[in-house]
Amino acid sequence: MEYPACFEPSEEGGFVVTFPDFDWGITQGETEQDAREMATDALGTMIREHIRNGEVLPRPSNPRGRKYRRIRLPALQAAKSALYLAFQASGIRKAELARRLGIPSANVDRLFDLNHHSRLDHIEAAFRALGKELAIQVNDAA
Repeated sequence: MEYPACFEPSEEGGFVVTFPDFDWGITQGETEQDAREMATDALGTMIREHIRNGEVLPRPSNPRGRKYRRIRLPALQAAKSALYLAFQASGIRKAELARRLGIPSANVDRLFDLNHHSRLDHIEAAFRALGKELAIQVNDAA
């Protein structure tokens, strides 16, 4: 899960960061590294709110230019976001997913909660219940 963020230099120094794929959300940082960390937190907050409100997550766009950076969610948050996308695409209700998983309906919300530390095997089971498979990829650090 990577989304573009626009890093605009601030008159006071540092960067103001906005996200072209979301209607709201702005953050800033004194250095580019600080702004990246703040952008990761802001992105998590925006996605968490979309999920909490039952809204469709926007697909990441691909704007070009020197002021754009790709912001990546941490792995567990990315897996939960991808699970939410798969769940929405499936057209089933939370109660049906809970039935397929053999868990109480209230526990389904935790699978989508970016702040809850779900176990990876539970997320994998949810993907399987939706006819999907979770795959992990390791890349060299930049």
